[in-house]
Amino acid sequence: FFSFTMQAIDLLKKSGFLIIVLTNQSGIGRKIFEEKAMHEIHAEIQYRLRNKIDAFYFCPHLPEEKCDCRKPSLAMIEKACADFTIDLENSWMIGDKAIDVETGFNAGTKTALVLTGYGRKDVAKLQKKPDLIAKNLLDAVELIRNSY
Repeated sequence: FFSFTMQAIDLLKKSGFLIIVLTNQSGIGRKIFEEKAMHEIHAEIQYRLRNKIDAFYFCPHLPEEKCDCRKPSLAMIEKACADFTIDLENSWMIGDKAIDVETGFNAGTKTALVLTGYGRKDVAKLQKKPDLIAKNLLDAVELIRNSY
């Protein structure tokens, strides 16, 4: 975690946003780790973030399987919309990969690319410009909050 992660999550929650994690986990499909290990990591994330994550959705499939749940496909978002009341037009897809931005475009959300993690490298892979590019999650959250 970054030192500002909790602050960013708190600001989003105070602004009324759900915090939903969508993650491609092909390591499960590759037999690098078991699904149980991923759930343990998600439980640790919840513990560290004081249970502020509303839900985790994951795709265990390999990219070559061409499933409908792997980002940038929309099955994980559709599942989240079935589980929660979500206004996609006023939602944000924030991520550090071009595929996160593409997923947001596919779903009709606003999009933000953060330059931490893979972000700096993935800027070159962007096919469409996201609504915002921020140096990190906290900066993205502050820009999002200032846009309302």
